[in-house]
Amino acid sequence: MEVRKIGVIMNGVTGRMGTNQHLERSIVAIIAQGGVKINDDLTLMPDPILTGRNENKLKALAEKYGIEKYSTDVQAALDDSYNKIFFDSSGTQQRKRFVEMAVKAGKAVYCEKPTAITTDEALYLAELCENAGLKNGVVQDKLWLPGLRKFSMLKEQGFFGDIISVKGDFGYWVFEGDVADQPTQRPSWNYRAEDGGGMVIDMHCHWRYVIDNLFGNVKSVSCRTATIIDERVDEKGDTYKCTADDTAYATFQLDNGLHVNFVSSWNTRVRRDDLLSIQVDGTKGSAVIGLRKCYVQSHSITPKAVWNPDIDSPINYYDAWHEVPDATIYDNAFKIQWEMFLRHVELDEAWEFGLREGAKGVQLAEDSLKSHDEKRWVELQRL
Repeated sequence: MEVRKIGVIMNGVTGRMGTNQHLERSIVAIIAQGGVKINDDLTLMPDPILTGRNENKLKALAEKYGIEKYSTDVQAALDDSYNKIFFDSSGTQQRKRFVEMAVKAGKAVYCEKPTAITTDEALYLAELCENAGLKNGVVQDKLWLPGLRKFSMLKEQGFFGDIISVKGDFGYWVFEGDVADQPTQRPSWNYRAEDGGGMVIDMHCHWRYVIDNLFGNVKSVSCRTATIIDERVDEKGDTYKCTADDTAYATFQLDNGLHVNFVSSWNTRVRRDDLLSIQVDGTKGSAVIGLRKCYVQSHSITPKAVWNPDIDSPINYYDAWHEVPDATIYDNAFKIQWEMFLRHVELDEAWEFGLREGAKGVQLAEDSLKSHDEKRWVELQRL
């Protein structure tokens, strides 16, 4: 069997998401399983080099995960013809420069989302790769979460009939950092607009590809945002002013006429099955989708509800919902997409998640903020 090594530059993976999801649970996990087996004659094996600004952090990561190569010289890694893929998980505001460098070096480009702060810049990066004839991609991990996959399976089987309503609730309480025993669980830049932070730019990029792929293409948006917690404590223990939105109330109208409502907040205490909960109602059945689980109720077992506020409900509404069982083994969502991208780059297999899709996510975020500023519905232009 041929084990074909693929040089992968992993830039900016010293951050939480880059380390946990892309390095440990994706690339290192792929190496540990023996690569991506294509057939009895071929296996693809990622061979990473870690790049970034802090040599000590890179060295520590390399030693922890058994990675042989690391460097603070991104250009040198790009100049090495052995490396075929450039992956960027650095700060959004630095991405344009790195992608330009990777394109000039002729590398396939894979990026975390959001790919940029503005639609124009995100579209520029997409066109830069396309015009150079380079394979490119953006992380759209939630499409491979077990809960969403179970919903997609049921939808393909016709379980819901006509879908008539979609309501999403996302978020959790992020500690402010001023209580020693409740340290903040998200980096401070997330709450500073000048550093690229904000609920809308963070999560509406996700909601775009989730909605487009599961329910229909987003046509327009009406959104209101808020900065509910106006001061937080940063990693150094200093209090800072929050300048980015931490909550968003949005309605998305789709091409098919469906309206999708989403509330996203870092200031909500969870009392539901998961951090993300999407209720989908159809003429023949409904679902409540979480990150890993999916519960359904068919029309035939829907209880007859009667309004009577003077007595406790005689119906336990949870009883008519049933969990969709696992039908297969669900691997890490980031790892699944990494394996797909490796196959796309090396074998030219089909790929639907280029940087243009990333630009669509940025577009929805930008138009959501525009809707808030101008207090109106905003129609999305076709990209």
